Amino acid sequence: MENWTREQWESQMKTSDKVLFYLYTPICGTCQVASKMMNVIDVMKENLPIGKADLNYLEDVAIDYQIESVPCLLIAEQGEVKEKIYAFQSIPYLLEKIG
Repeated sequence: MENWTREQWESQMKTSDKVLFYLYTPICGTCQVASKMMNVIDVMKENLPIGKADLNYLEDVAIDYQIESVPCLLIAEQGEVKEKIYAFQSIPYLLEKIG
């Protein structure tokens, strides 16, 4: 999973059927657990574009996409955010949500 800028995220949304954007902050303990889960998801869904970003550096993304807390997983399909996940319950749960 590579670090993305807002421009990379929005470019991926335009060019991919489905894309994931994982938002976190480094001092968040829950984010550290979620990051480990997302690394597993990244390996399991190798053909799915997945990016990540430290939300501290993307304040405009937090405002424009109405991010309520971190960790947050944005799931976009056909260029539109379809779902925001805040509770990273388990890897099977995330796989089910991602589809």
